[in-house]
Amino acid sequence: MRLTRLILTGLISIGVSYNVAAVDLPEQSRVPGGIALIPLADLNSQSAPSAWYRGNRVMVIPTTDTPYAEQSPWLAVIGIPLSAKPADEQLMKADGKRFPFRIDDKEYVEQRLTITNKRHVNPNQQDLARYKQEKDEMTAAFKNWSSPELETLAFNLPSEGRFSSPFGLKRFFNDQPRNPHSGLDIAGGQGGAINAPAAGTVVAVSEYFFNGNTVILDHGYGLTTMYCHMSRTDVKVGDQLNTGDSIGAIGKTGRVTGPHLHWSVSMNNTRVDPLLFVDEK
Repeated sequence: MRLTRLILTGLISIGVSYNVAAVDLPEQSRVPGGIALIPLADLNSQSAPSAWYRGNRVMVIPTTDTPYAEQSPWLAVIGIPLSAKPADEQLMKADGKRFPFRIDDKEYVEQRLTITNKRHVNPNQQDLARYKQEKDEMTAAFKNWSSPELETLAFNLPSEGRFSSPFGLKRFFNDQPRNPHSGLDIAGGQGGAINAPAAGTVVAVSEYFFNGNTVILDHGYGLTTMYCHMSRTDVKVGDQLNTGDSIGAIGKTGRVTGPHLHWSVSMNNTRVDPLLFVDEK
């Protein structure tokens, strides 16, 4: 499907102007692991409303010259967690007003992998302590809130290669159930180039127990991307990247069965399907 094109003008509450001619929205998919686009009806303020969903701040953008413009001047772009239950009503709040919405069910397939490093399946106490610290670091990066000029919500693919493991797989490591796959795996071969899919700021560079060599980019307003299992990293925290700038190279560090890039996209601290942000699949 084609991404929705959104013309952005106007100001947000902190005074940053959306002065880019056009921005592509992600494809809406109201399922666990998907994206909901919610017009904020009856909120006609000149500055962007403050919106929250499941305790995390939500991206809000103006709707000028879009099909949503008649419904509201503002549109919330919400990441829906894989753990969300279709039977439950979802609730976002913005400036004290409630915005309930429903999601549909989606059945993700199973994937069973054999991991030779047994500690990557059953970590010892030292491994678990390390993982907890690393998880806290990654969560802080995912929850980072910045307000750059918004260029686009559409991404290029960060590397070339086949999609070896899609988003949302129900995963089993050595026949033991684990969390669903929270990203897209691209098998581009050892040393293959990894490039920024859109402009962003590097907010984390580290070597993690499960993820191996990892980089996290902040694209603004709660939108982040993560790159894992890299053979090398070419950036440092604080670097400002443009679309296409080198991040590093594909590798097989961390918990892997072979060289690949694990690429994840996070909206409001929620991992969502990266391909919803990619026009050319």
